[in-house]
Amino acid sequence: MTINLDMVSDVVCPWCWLGLRRVEAAIEIFGSDKVTLNMRPFQLDANVAPEGVDYKEYMRNKFGDTSSDNKWTQMREHLEAAGQAENIPFRFDGIPKRANTFNAHRIIRWAQGQSVDGKSLGPKAAEAFFHAYFKRHKDLNDTQTLLSLSEQIGLIPEVIEKLLGEDADVKSLQEEEAFFRNLGVSGVPTFIANGKYAIQGAQEVSALVIFLEQVEAGPNIPEEPA
Repeated sequence: MTINLDMVSDVVCPWCWLGLRRVEAAIEIFGSDKVTLNMRPFQLDANVAPEGVDYKEYMRNKFGDTSSDNKWTQMREHLEAAGQAENIPFRFDGIPKRANTFNAHRIIRWAQGQSVDGKSLGPKAAEAFFHAYFKRHKDLNDTQTLLSLSEQIGLIPEVIEKLLGEDADVKSLQEEEAFFRNLGVSGVPTFIANGKYAIQGAQEVSALVIFLEQVEAGPNIPEEPA
């Protein structure tokens, strides 16, 4: 039995980058031939303007002041430590903008439908966007950035530029995101196996392996709300 594993995530979510690295490691341990990993869209804040907003101001509005005991400061330090363990180079201080991620999700979705050697390009696309945002501090809604990342992923930039200029996929992506919200997904990353079993958060690799083993074992594992 092949497990269809949906990873619901957003590319400006640092926990999601951790989650992607960990779930890929878990899949390798469990058996990469037994799992299909699907990247699914979720905008943590769909109200961010297309041009983005100042990152520090955005985080200040969300978490409060910038003192040393600020919630965001503590979370950032924890994330940086967790990132080191996964070889993830978080560099929060230099991020200029909190980006609107709708077009990034469009590209990841297109990549999900493409494959190389039988392996979907979706996870590779998500990894590229995480790296561009958290290490290289790129604006993920800038057209040239989107095209450059598309080429890096293995897509054809000219085709992507044409697709971005159209809206043929916009409604379906909005509906896909709404589907997961209606399932009860309110935070990311969320992993949903075979459309039935869910586990939330950037779980440790060992926990994700156990989750996959339980899904494989059959219907006796408890279903958890997303």
